[in-house]
Amino acid sequence: MSLRRRLLNTFLRLFEKRYLARAQETTDLRRVFERKARFWFRPPKQSRFASDQIDGVPVTWAFGAGVEDRGPVILYLHGSGYVYGSSRTHRAMAARLSGLAGLPACLPDYRRAPEHPFPAALEDALAVYLDLSAQRPVIIGGDSAGGGLALALLAEIHKHRMPHPLGVFCFSPLTDMTFAGESVVTNREVEAMLPVARAGELADMYLQGASPRDPRASPLFARFEGSGPMGALRRASSSKISLASTVSHTGPLP
Repeated sequence: MSLRRRLLNTFLRLFEKRYLARAQETTDLRRVFERKARFWFRPPKQSRFASDQIDGVPVTWAFGAGVEDRGPVILYLHGSGYVYGSSRTHRAMAARLSGLAGLPACLPDYRRAPEHPFPAALEDALAVYLDLSAQRPVIIGGDSAGGGLALALLAEIHKHRMPHPLGVFCFSPLTDMTFAGESVVTNREVEAMLPVARAGELADMYLQGASPRDPRASPLFARFEGSGPMGALRRASSSKISLASTVSHTGPLP
């Protein structure tokens, strides 16, 4: 583990986790997170960013050094519980992924709860995917809630027989809004950022009466027949996770 990562995890556990345990206003959460993200998460040198709209959804394009806007695209869905986070908090990560893959990355600013409850985020992700996939091959990715959203999107793609993505990758995806998995208890201390005691509040803000077992909200209950092999990249260590980080290859690479 790098020194920067150790410092960040220590900071998150000592300060951010405690802040999130007592914070009440979503506007404050969003403002503070964006300010801290600018400090902690720096894009690689020579990264480029551009604002756009796709089917009415605001997006940010991220390009790693030397990456051109051609070929397949990474559709990256940001995390942070469907309540906070944005393309701005995750654009440095997207630029890093873009540079490593040699592909442009598109980050939608999907609608967030509680102002826009489930299934608004999925509707926006699906709208962007359909527009992009009509023009070029797409690889879907995401972290935390964005990882869960990526898997929910994959399930919807298969359910409605839409064009398949080239693949899907997820970092610690939030897959179960019932929070009934054993890891919620066993990993509550090692989770560096999110306080387990507030998981129910997060689900309430997002679902607002919808069933937490709806596969569009909890892809743990979705069906993925025909999506290709899905394997674990690493064991999940977060209290919010019911599945390991996953990767799925769904079609032939170009």
